[in-house]
Amino acid sequence: MKNILLFGAGKSATSLIDYLVSNAPRQKWHITVADHDLALIKSKTGKSYYVTPAAIDIRDEASRQKLIQETDLVISLLPPSLHIFVAKDCLQFGKNLLTASYIDPEVKKLEKEIEDAGLLFMYEMGLDPGIDHMSAMKLIHSIEKKGGQISAFRSYCGGLVSPESNDNPWQYKISWNARNVVLAGNSGATYRDKGKVKEVGYQHLFDQSKTIHIPSLGKLAYYPNRDSLNYISAYKLDEVPTFMRATLRYPDFCEGWSTLVKLGLTDDTKKIQTDNMTYYEWASQQTDSDPSISHEENIANYLGISAKSKILRQLKFLGLLNGETIHLGEQTNASVLQHIIESKLAMEPADKDMIVMTHEIEFERRGMNTRMHSYMISVGEDNVRTAMAKTVGLPLGILAKLILQEKVTLKGLHIPISPEIYNPVLKELEEFNIRFEESFE
Repeated sequence: MKNILLFGAGKSATSLIDYLVSNAPRQKWHITVADHDLALIKSKTGKSYYVTPAAIDIRDEASRQKLIQETDLVISLLPPSLHIFVAKDCLQFGKNLLTASYIDPEVKKLEKEIEDAGLLFMYEMGLDPGIDHMSAMKLIHSIEKKGGQISAFRSYCGGLVSPESNDNPWQYKISWNARNVVLAGNSGATYRDKGKVKEVGYQHLFDQSKTIHIPSLGKLAYYPNRDSLNYISAYKLDEVPTFMRATLRYPDFCEGWSTLVKLGLTDDTKKIQTDNMTYYEWASQQTDSDPSISHEENIANYLGISAKSKILRQLKFLGLLNGETIHLGEQTNASVLQHIIESKLAMEPADKDMIVMTHEIEFERRGMNTRMHSYMISVGEDNVRTAMAKTVGLPLGILAKLILQEKVTLKGLHIPISPEIYNPVLKELEEFNIRFEESFE
């Protein structure tokens, strides 16, 4: 019997738990799911004979280490700041570790120790980062193998609401961590375009009306991710003049979010007292309100938009133009906004989310310039079995299976960019209808 330990039973864990449980009888696995919320674990695991729920405080070292000592493999879906506790324990007790989170500076310091211990710590093994790395590297390696010279690489990914559930003026619903949505892009973005490094400040990140066409969906807007340059050397594309990774949204979302940034409502630095403050007072902190005109007109004047603008419809939808009081005590603007979007942009039980990922690669081969498009669309089942949970969780589950079957020889701290990882994982993802379509021009 092999033991798998999963830390975290939140939104992204649903499909991973389903995958592990369905494979457990055949693979002879036992799965322990650890989270601070026992009811949440049980809602995801049911009464399976192959699962043990463990309600623990992740910061409780003794409880955490006991679970890690008793397992064969650890998967962490904890908030990123908590991974380091798990990583250090896995190193101490000689356990392989998989997570969907970015490699952070703290774990980077352990790189040599991980390799010396003969362990595999696979980070960025989810959706974005994860499936993006695997699908991109498969294309890059294939082009290079055939003698192609790559001149431009652009990769886009977004967690969206599917067209049939797209029924609010924001064209968006929350299918993952709402705090990450609120703080997205707050460091600005850096990428390379035609040989020049471009930097975009947070204030202007969402107001660039750049769009890309996706087959069967039409136009989606995009904004560049925080630091695309970080991945140039990992992808071995150091000489490529254009390299950008970006996030996809419906165009209306970007326009509305740009407004929230301009109003200062995404700021997470200073706290304000909200107990006797109305939502309108909160939303109009930066404006000079004229009491003789309506809330709508005041905001419209400040933003320089028409009183009939769809942006005002978006603000009204979030309840930002009414006189209700907030009553959340001392909070940052970002925390108040998170509270608002968690209720106003929540997915209803029957709602479906949608993941869209696309790569554009320009290359020259035998004197011919070619642009390759590769795209994937995945739609969720409902507001629990989401496309987000599926695309984040399944790559982790598949790699866990490959490791426990001793089909992976890779050791050290890695992201999934080697054929040994991406070939079998992408192949099995196709069984779950996560597949890429390719076209050339």
